Amino acid sequence: MIHRRYRRNSYLTLLLVFGLLLIGAGCSGGQEEDPFQVGVIPAQNKGNMKKAMDKLEKKLSDELNRPVAIKIYSDYQGVVEAMKYKKMDMAFFGPLTFVQAREETGIKAVVTQLIDGKPYYHSYIIVPEDSPLDSIDDLAKNSGKVDFAFGDINSTSGSLIPGIALKKEGVFQDQEHHRFKGVTYTGSHDITALSIQNKKYDAGAIDSAIYEQLVEDGKVDDSKVKVIWKSDRLFQYPWAVRRDIDDQTVKKLRKAFLSIKDPEILSVFGANGFTKAENADYEAIRQAAKEAGRLQLDSN
Repeated sequence: MIHRRYRRNSYLTLLLVFGLLLIGAGCSGGQEEDPFQVGVIPAQNKGNMKKAMDKLEKKLSDELNRPVAIKIYSDYQGVVEAMKYKKMDMAFFGPLTFVQAREETGIKAVVTQLIDGKPYYHSYIIVPEDSPLDSIDDLAKNSGKVDFAFGDINSTSGSLIPGIALKKEGVFQDQEHHRFKGVTYTGSHDITALSIQNKKYDAGAIDSAIYEQLVEDGKVDDSKVKVIWKSDRLFQYPWAVRRDIDDQTVKKLRKAFLSIKDPEILSVFGANGFTKAENADYEAIRQAAKEAGRLQLDSN
């Protein structure tokens, strides 16, 4: 009888201990909150970004004191949709996709990268080195002989800005209405650069900072490519958060980015650092997007 009572008490003790362990796990579970979700657009071929993004995850996680998950998206629009439906807390946008998402969701710019110490870049139109085309005027005059390559249709420097310039030259409206021999959207800046180098297309539009990075990395031979047009300066790609992300989190994010010195993280963006960004920095892009009919709403 005593033996049975002892066994029963031991069993109850084990249940109590197990229950306390579960309660303890539940209490500590507050530290295992849902990850802070970050999305990244494919500035270049996304395969070379994985290791750098793993490092960035840890950097942001340490500063926020919570898990961070970075997802590399296959196209610009995927990032906009994820932010729109609150599947993401922060994202790395192209300037055009940023102003489009801002119109729909009220997102806030947080930081942008520095290239050669400046938060600016340009849109280039490039051609093979031995091309007879030396200017955008030459390009317009000979458009009927030119196969032209844009990047992603939602790219600022690979589509929006050069598209407006070519519209002013009277040779381009959209993919179906133009005076070129052909118009293609390659989907990324590195594909455009290599396609021009290999003479797959006669001319193409590209982000200047990415082009210079591709040359520096030896992926593009600049002796085989020449720049025939350069846009006015554009404010660099922003990292932005949802409108409901609190100010303290924004402050921590800025602190984390501004302290990044790791060359592996920086090189993915062709950057040598980060700096603070505000919505107002992208007003020129917003106006260009309105001019091109790429915004559906007026901002508040």
